[in-house]
Amino acid sequence: MSFPVITPVAPDERVRELLASERVGRAFSFFESHASNITEEHAAICAIPSPPFGERVRAEYLAEKFRALGLKEAGIDGEGNCVALRRGRSERPLLVVSAHLDTVFPEGTDFNVRRDGARMRAPGIADDGCGLAALVALARALEEFGVETEGSVLFVGTVGEEGEGDLRGARHLLTTGEWAGKVDAFLSLDGPGVERITNMALGSRRYRVRFSGTGGHSWGDFGAANPVHALGRAVARLTTYPAPQRPRTTFNVGRIEGGAGVNVIAREASLDVDLRSESAEELRRLDAFFRRAAREAADDENAARRANCPPLEIEVKLIGDRPSGETPPDSPLVRLACEATRAVGSRPRLDCSSTDSNIAISLGLPAVTIGAGGTSGHSHTLDEWYDPRGRDLGLKRALLVVLGLVGLRQDD
Repeated sequence: MSFPVITPVAPDERVRELLASERVGRAFSFFESHASNITEEHAAICAIPSPPFGERVRAEYLAEKFRALGLKEAGIDGEGNCVALRRGRSERPLLVVSAHLDTVFPEGTDFNVRRDGARMRAPGIADDGCGLAALVALARALEEFGVETEGSVLFVGTVGEEGEGDLRGARHLLTTGEWAGKVDAFLSLDGPGVERITNMALGSRRYRVRFSGTGGHSWGDFGAANPVHALGRAVARLTTYPAPQRPRTTFNVGRIEGGAGVNVIAREASLDVDLRSESAEELRRLDAFFRRAAREAADDENAARRANCPPLEIEVKLIGDRPSGETPPDSPLVRLACEATRAVGSRPRLDCSSTDSNIAISLGLPAVTIGAGGTSGHSHTLDEWYDPRGRDLGLKRALLVVLGLVGLRQDD
């Protein structure tokens, strides 16, 4: 993607032009002077429960917030994403600026925000509450100070970024929804920080493996094929995989279930596994190794069963498939993000992670994920915290990237 303004310029020159703009300066001041209001909005968003596959109420709140700011074309799409269009002079280029609505925490979790000095504590307060708060703050700054753009911005709160959501919101937005084929670049705001620029999409495959048999009594039916034993064999095999450090490759059995009692041969046992690698080829090798290990675990358990006992059955179900890829470091988007990072006094750091940008990158769109400022800790736990001090730097950086891509109107 080339820069979308009438006269293309280098990223460093583009950032200098933006920093010289009076309206950009006023927007920067807004992030500083309204820091407490942004924090209160952050708390209000995070207090709305948003468990996996239960993001609707939070999405509707965000859509209403965008409408109140003046973005009349705001609503919920067919997958449940909150989508709000801010039109520029032209429909293209169209930049998606996104953050994810969902959390990893189940229905019934207490999402109310607690205060501990400057820190805010709540499940999902940083991942990705601070990204959602950034979407609202960016839209508000653009609207209040009349920052007109050449291209258009599509603000999106996505569903299904976490866990078994399998990036379903971003996937729908970019492949089957109303905006499929119309997006020119993708910027995701996910988590805190000002240095990180995720330009490499970390690929992953996730499986649920279920072993099932006849069950029985631990004494009287000893020798029957045991699903729990087969599960143990599969895990043991997986742990022998020689995962390389470069490219970094990991595996994790995150959940196991099965059994009814200490003296009961289980009728069923299952495991959920997460396989990841920076390399698509290495991920394919790990994937093949694991599927083979699961089958061999069932075969070995069946081979050890006593005569006339029915064999175990095995079901291997793919529950997540996140594509890998890269927005090259020398691409205009990555260079712009680096210049914007330096402009707010930080040192850019390119990294690899699994985010909504994976889908955009896999489709050949320029895409990065950046932090929304501030700091955090204990992510994905009930004690997750976020410190908004320094949030304004993240918002300023994001604004520079947004305007660098869609361009200020020439008469601004």
